[in-house]
Amino acid sequence: QLQASGGGLVQAGGSLRLSCVASGRTFSNYVLGWFRQAPGKEREFVAAVRWSGGGTFYTNSVKGRFTISKEIAKKTVYLQLNSLKPEDTAVYYCAAQSGLIAGMVSLPHKYDYWGQGTLVTVSS
Repeated sequence: QLQASGGGLVQAGGSLRLSCVASGRTFSNYVLGWFRQAPGKEREFVAAVRWSGGGTFYTNSVKGRFTISKEIAKKTVYLQLNSLKPEDTAVYYCAAQSGLIAGMVSLPHKYDYWGQGTLVTVSS
């Protein structure tokens, strides 16, 4: 089970930190990802991190602005959103899947486990 939180309304240039708390299983070989879906658009990849070892992944549009991190003891993955833009407005979802190779972490259909989503609204 994944529980996402931390969304809200923020002005352009502001920051938010999203959290995704995982429970119910061992995530040792999992990838934890963040995706987002804006109204009328398809769900898109934002960032991902390997639960064990290194490895972070970002879509180009958020590189340098967003940072994904993990706190294993709390089974929590964070997404720090800085320098937010109106086009970042979306529902943000966390997802988890085991055994993903690097080339697959950005593909939403490869993930079996999804959180409920948290809304981020960036005003101009």
